[in-house]
Amino acid sequence: MIGGQFLRNLVERRNLLFQLSMRDFKQRYVGSAAGWLWGVVHPLVMLASWTFVFQYCLKSEMPEGAPTRNYTIYLLSGYLPWMLFQETVLRSATSVTEHSNLVTKTLFPSEMLPISVFFSSLVNHLIGLGLALVAIYIVQDSVSPFFAALPLYMLLIGLLGVGLGWIFASLQVYLRDTAQIVAVVVTFWFWMTPIFITEDKIPESMRFLLQGNPMSYFVRAYRDRLLTAAWPDPMEIAIMAAWSVSIFFAGGMIFRHLKRGFADVL
Repeated sequence: MIGGQFLRNLVERRNLLFQLSMRDFKQRYVGSAAGWLWGVVHPLVMLASWTFVFQYCLKSEMPEGAPTRNYTIYLLSGYLPWMLFQETVLRSATSVTEHSNLVTKTLFPSEMLPISVFFSSLVNHLIGLGLALVAIYIVQDSVSPFFAALPLYMLLIGLLGVGLGWIFASLQVYLRDTAQIVAVVVTFWFWMTPIFITEDKIPESMRFLLQGNPMSYFVRAYRDRLLTAAWPDPMEIAIMAAWSVSIFFAGGMIFRHLKRGFADVL
């Protein structure tokens, strides 16, 4: 019932959601000469730095059976889903407090704010994905047709990120240290996700961290869809969907409960 009502409200407010998403995207680069290009430059510079350190300085090698022997392509394809997830969660955490003037003075649907953050982040993600596809074609002379399954993964990442965003955004209203705590947790989470540390480098005794980490499934799925011709694994999709949908609805209920006091606190 809650899910159906939410979807109906989302459809009815699609124009507002579009305006919020575009406003959020534009405000990030307001006054900048390069504009949205900075959304491409920053991750590329980070990837180039990591590649220099781990591939050329530390001589990190791809394990046997890896989908590619090119470390940069391997790193880029795994970082794409994480970048979308991280940006959605971190920026959602402060979305309500940053728009307190809207939340307190009007009948504003504050639950739309983390969703607009996701769609704004999705624009950068699609730009990065386009660059990744070009790089993969240059390196491998072909692109897997199964990259067409990526929109499903994007949707699930959105549900996961927005669900967590709702939780953190509502807690941030009452506890202003929440965003700082989330930043620390997300940093730790990043290192517990096999993005440039391959799964074979993780000790057997710590492999359970991968099974309990939903982002490890998304990283693996992105790499398989972009770098191999393997069919999507239905069980893997089911696990990702279970994580994403569960956290999405849990976050929605928590936000709905805590939202009642926003106007008094803000």
